[in-house]
Amino acid sequence: MISYVEARRIVAETASECVRAAPRKRTRATLEGVLWHVLAEPLFADRDAPPFDRSTRDGFAVRAEDVASIPATLKLVGEIRAGAAFNGTIGAGECVQIMTGAALPPGADAVVMIEHTEQSAGTVAVQRSVAKGANVVPRGREAKAGAQVLAAGQRMGHAEISIAAQFGHTAFSVFQRPRLAILVTGDEVVPAERTPGPFQIRDSNGYSLAAQIILTGSSPLWLGQAPDERAALRAKIEEGLKWDALILTGGVSMGKYDLVEEVLRELGAEFKFDSVAIRPGKPAVFGVCRGKPVLGLPGNPVSTMVTFELFGVPLVDVLAGALPRPLALVKARTRHAVSLKAPLTHFLPAKLSWEGGETHVAELAWQGSGDVAALARADCFLVVPETKLEFAAGDWVDVLLWRDRV
Repeated sequence: MISYVEARRIVAETASECVRAAPRKRTRATLEGVLWHVLAEPLFADRDAPPFDRSTRDGFAVRAEDVASIPATLKLVGEIRAGAAFNGTIGAGECVQIMTGAALPPGADAVVMIEHTEQSAGTVAVQRSVAKGANVVPRGREAKAGAQVLAAGQRMGHAEISIAAQFGHTAFSVFQRPRLAILVTGDEVVPAERTPGPFQIRDSNGYSLAAQIILTGSSPLWLGQAPDERAALRAKIEEGLKWDALILTGGVSMGKYDLVEEVLRELGAEFKFDSVAIRPGKPAVFGVCRGKPVLGLPGNPVSTMVTFELFGVPLVDVLAGALPRPLALVKARTRHAVSLKAPLTHFLPAKLSWEGGETHVAELAWQGSGDVAALARADCFLVVPETKLEFAAGDWVDVLLWRDRV
């Protein structure tokens, strides 16, 4: 049994080996449709940014030496707004009213904020001195023409899309999004639209996994449910191995009818790990079958969600052509004491709050890894490491954020 940190490393390294053996295909994406795609080629600046010395404040463009001693009264010789040019040069004792985002006029080397001035007919009284370069972003300070602004392998979020548009990039070479097959196993599971028998449950894992996969920027392909019967399970697994990766839920524990690992071995799977020192999610398995990564997750909903976040996300990242993103761990103070016994790293459904400038976290009451109702009330997992299983109220702990909640 290995730590979840080691398991994440193994997943990323194994996925990288699969990509090297079968490189990702490329496609084209437009500026409107590139969200969450991963760049296959770098992007470069087509001009300096900013393309001129840019004012960052509403105020007055001045020569810093003219306001070294205050109060100073300057002659107002014009106005310049964003997108407009100023014809002329600022001379000694002169200033120009300037708006945020406008180009600094020739001769000026600083901007005095409007709050620090008083304007009367044709003159401006400056009540606070400024240093040369104050409230101005020099031309090219953000990026020089020809400089790389986005690297190959970078995922396109809203900020990256803004950068691309700023430098005139409207079409992109990107890697195809990974397509992950989802297979839910178990005789007790029926489709969500069906009325279950007295000892059956409706499938929720297929839908929650599809949502988690979409949040990674990839495409889910739902294969339905497979019964706890060898031939039917094998057929479904073989169908899933046609895609970029296969994610299974259920059938990975030690029970008589947990057949997933047996069937995968019959198909030639090489397992990299078959248990992880975490709760929930200890029976998670990962391997490669016919060149495709296969991730087997426990069937209880909380276990499924935890293990996909820990191991499914780095798998998808690498298959998409990006580096695996780090876990979204932050620090918070516990609202209540926490005490656990099993020497495993625990991920407890919890709720964040903010008070007195600090982040606090409270474990929610829950009934184990099948309690999906508790997850609907949670927005994070409180992380209790196997090396420290007790925390007093007010102690700092790690919190794993959910990408769709915080």
